[in-house]
Amino acid sequence: MIKSLDSRQKSKSDWLRYGDEMRRPLLVNPDFDKSNKIVIVGGGLSGLCCAYRIAEKRPDIEIVVLEKNSCLGGVIKTWRDGEWICDVAVNAARPHPSFWRLVQDLGLSDSFKSSNPKAKARWILINDVPHKLSFLSLFKIGPFKLWRSVSKSRLGGQSVADTIPNAEISDALCLGIVNDRASNVDADFLIPSITGFGARPPLPQILLNRKIKSTYPIFTPKNGTLASFSDGMSELIRALNEKLESLDNVTIKLNSKASSVDEVAREFQIPQSSVVWSAPGKLIDGGKTEISVFAIGYHKSQVNHIELGYGTLIPDEKYPISGILHESDCHRSKRCPEDYRLFRLMVPHTRWNQSNDSVLSCAEQLLAAKPAIFSCIGTQKIPTYKPGHMQNIKQTTLDCTYVGWGVSGVSITHLVAEAERLAESLKV
Repeated sequence: MIKSLDSRQKSKSDWLRYGDEMRRPLLVNPDFDKSNKIVIVGGGLSGLCCAYRIAEKRPDIEIVVLEKNSCLGGVIKTWRDGEWICDVAVNAARPHPSFWRLVQDLGLSDSFKSSNPKAKARWILINDVPHKLSFLSLFKIGPFKLWRSVSKSRLGGQSVADTIPNAEISDALCLGIVNDRASNVDADFLIPSITGFGARPPLPQILLNRKIKSTYPIFTPKNGTLASFSDGMSELIRALNEKLESLDNVTIKLNSKASSVDEVAREFQIPQSSVVWSAPGKLIDGGKTEISVFAIGYHKSQVNHIELGYGTLIPDEKYPISGILHESDCHRSKRCPEDYRLFRLMVPHTRWNQSNDSVLSCAEQLLAAKPAIFSCIGTQKIPTYKPGHMQNIKQTTLDCTYVGWGVSGVSITHLVAEAERLAESLKV
């Protein structure tokens, strides 16, 4: 077993390309760059991005992507019902140059638009009352109390609840991203720039951010905005699939299950160091939580009382719904029929009695009665990231290279940046 080569010098140019992603360890086997054939386990966004970036840099290397399902994309799916369109998991990308570069390189620039700047507001439902999140939210915690908790978190291995000492705010943050309570989530994993985990930037953060802002291709995102595709996130998977199918050195094998790194290495007659594992749950399997996603839509006249915004997080477990995202508010592209609004409901299975009627009843209480459309559009299993997760994986010895949701980052921008960083680790 061999430790990761994450100790290489991180240059200023690396930080300009990847920003705070440089804080996260790149778990690449040190013999990876000796590979003349690479097998990637997992055909989700992470695996496809890794295949594309590696194939782009090293057309001399044969690449095989193994996907256990009959289609690619993993958790990236887009539901459609007539004019109603809703992403099941990720619906937009936070600003990051790596994601913008990927969009440009795949020829998707024309369909990639900034989110509606009028729909930036976010709320937390506390004691049945929505509270808007803003800088003033710090005063709900207490600046000194927050500073003391953040300082303590720099020792490493703390939970998000330890770092952000307000139950409603910290729980809402974690539920909205990883479907778990803040006391169960590693702060170094979720908010490494706050805990100070990993490498430190070579220049002040404000100056670094200013320099990064000038590197965006396509368009420069405004503070607080996201960006998305006109036809949903599945557009990205389609483009990656088409690009990979056009490359002579890439093969995609669907319905191909792999149980271990050793099994893959033996089947394809390669060293374990030439395997890239992008499927979740192999490096450190801390278990999973499960969540179902519902789409619900109304005529605008029914929901005039619902303010335009991004969404509301609901930490109170008396509600089966943990979050309401305003799908049609935040996108520039049309997500529902004219004069209607579409919302996405997040329903953790720890709160749910498995009856759709209970979800509908709660939604009608929180939004409005008699929706025009109501449908369960998907279920997801999300890895758990218990306190100490990042400390553990940073010290773990590696049989192969590990990337993806279940390792060092859960955001879509992390996966895309990680794929670029992995390709850069290969010598030309």
